[in-house]
Amino acid sequence: MLRFIFSFIVFVHGFIHLMGFLKEWKLAEVKELSGKTTIPLSGGLSKLAGLLWLVTCVLFLLSAFLYLAKQDWWWIPASIALVISQILIFIYWPDAKFGTAANVIILVMCILGYGSWSFNRMVNSELPSFIPGSSIISQAITEDNISSLPPVVQKWLRRSNVIGKDLIKTVHLRQVGQMRTSSEGSWMPFTAEQFFTVDKPGFLWKVDVKANPFLYMTGRDKYENGTGQMLIKVMSLVPVVDAKGRDLDQGAMLRFLAEATWFPTFALSSYIKWEELDPLSAKATMNYCGIEASGIYRFNSSGDLVSFEAMRYYYRKEGSTLEKWLIQVDPNGYKQFEGIRVPAKSNVTWKLKTGDYKWLTVEIMQMQFNGKKA
Repeated sequence: MLRFIFSFIVFVHGFIHLMGFLKEWKLAEVKELSGKTTIPLSGGLSKLAGLLWLVTCVLFLLSAFLYLAKQDWWWIPASIALVISQILIFIYWPDAKFGTAANVIILVMCILGYGSWSFNRMVNSELPSFIPGSSIISQAITEDNISSLPPVVQKWLRRSNVIGKDLIKTVHLRQVGQMRTSSEGSWMPFTAEQFFTVDKPGFLWKVDVKANPFLYMTGRDKYENGTGQMLIKVMSLVPVVDAKGRDLDQGAMLRFLAEATWFPTFALSSYIKWEELDPLSAKATMNYCGIEASGIYRFNSSGDLVSFEAMRYYYRKEGSTLEKWLIQVDPNGYKQFEGIRVPAKSNVTWKLKTGDYKWLTVEIMQMQFNGKKA
């Protein structure tokens, strides 16, 4: 709704500028404009001012259209129009001074637009590492490929329909969900886009969180070459989290281990070692770039994943502590993507000494493998 309201304001503001062009070029009688100016305009100068009114009108209309079309560079023509518009308003102050109010609104939105554009550019500059530069060679999975894995993992892979399918090398998915920053906090809806690479394990997660009707946050969580990095900005402008370090590296690796169940063929990766714990659970240990982390996968008798748990660093002001991190799968939330059956709906809970802190629910809406875009 806000998108349409703002676009309407810009459209109307732009069309009002057309009146200045019509008057100065004497193409129509505009009674609303007296022609009074703060500096003398005569002859060619008034014609030039008229052209500037027209150019500003076109730029505002263009930016409104781009904003409606969700083009993140809409703020560029809007900013140019804003500068010209305010200069003209100062010149034609007696008639045009009230246009300053609209320009203030547009200025605020341009600043926010710049933040979003700048954040997206940063993320896009990191994408080449997560998108294959050449075609991926197909490699179908056979029963022989999974024969050395624990029986419970084999059963899960068969249940996931991976036999006869290609080994998954890259993933692109889109998600929706809710998150909160404390156990008593309000749930905030989010949308996210995520890329994975499997041979060189890594992910890039970009999220947009709606904190309230007037406040949003953007975030980027990255795991690459064995290191993790988390960046969160309010309104895409003000950083509130910019974290990296050994604890975050371990956390990012565990996140990869947990989310890799969305592309089950990761279980065959050389950096994963499996250990059967009982007929319905198995432990996976990941060793990559000198860092090791492990987690426990639990399954039901049908071979579906039920949960994943691990000891992960929980961040507090007074310092990080290792706490139990539990991901539970919605048994009714399974979906198939390219024939692969995956747990598309799940929730994440910290099992703290002070009580359970369920902080995230997520659902995969689209997912493609091996170079395809969701």
